[in-house]
Amino acid sequence: MTRAAPLLGALLLAAAAGLAMAQPPSGADRWDALYRPFPLPESGAAAGPFAPWPAPPGIAGALPPPIPGIGRPASPEEIAGWDIDVRGDGEGLPPGRGTVRDGEELYVQHCAACHGDFGEGLERWPALIGGRGSLNTDQPRRTVGSYWPHAPVVFDYIRRAMPYQAPMSLSNDEYYAITAYVLHLNELLPEEAELDAEGLRALRMPNRDGFVLEERPDTPDEACMQGCRQGRPVTVTMDSRRFVEPGSGSGFSEPQ
Repeated sequence: MTRAAPLLGALLLAAAAGLAMAQPPSGADRWDALYRPFPLPESGAAAGPFAPWPAPPGIAGALPPPIPGIGRPASPEEIAGWDIDVRGDGEGLPPGRGTVRDGEELYVQHCAACHGDFGEGLERWPALIGGRGSLNTDQPRRTVGSYWPHAPVVFDYIRRAMPYQAPMSLSNDEYYAITAYVLHLNELLPEEAELDAEGLRALRMPNRDGFVLEERPDTPDEACMQGCRQGRPVTVTMDSRRFVEPGSGSGFSEPQ
């Protein structure tokens, strides 16, 4: 799935925690130059946004040999319990199918208490519908229909995280049905539709082309133990006291 992480969000989180951050470069080395789109392969089976990332320098690709007497190989059953992720291109989708009509009943039973009868959201729980055309405005609404780029990851998130009080407690058929109904609420599937892995792969989401892959130069592959600043000054740009008043009982009186 698309794994782009907005630079602004990372900076705000680091600032709120009172972390020291390097000053942004100037001139030709501005952030917008550093965060250039990731160069995708031009042809072949690996072309597209799900192409494998280049291996870090100095790594041949093989895992190091095990240390005798420490640990044991994981069994296929143990691996299967964790290997549940689904990529945006549908890789990893399990067998199963579900209809929009079945999904409506399941949605009312497991989802409507938080997300509303029609996906409109209740109180602090997020809406699942609406927001088309709002992402480039001053009031963007990130919903399944407006923001999510690939349909298979809608299934992936619902299965691994929902229902809120009992995630992964339903069958794959039931998760396909709920996913079908959520997509129907966003006018992406007709009422009589039945959904399976093939249908999810074929469904094109409205914001499919709204993400830009990045090389993430702020997370280098090589560990740095000394001289990491490379001559750049590092200062604290903000501390937590701007968000939590000292003495409020909700934080520390001094930056941590």
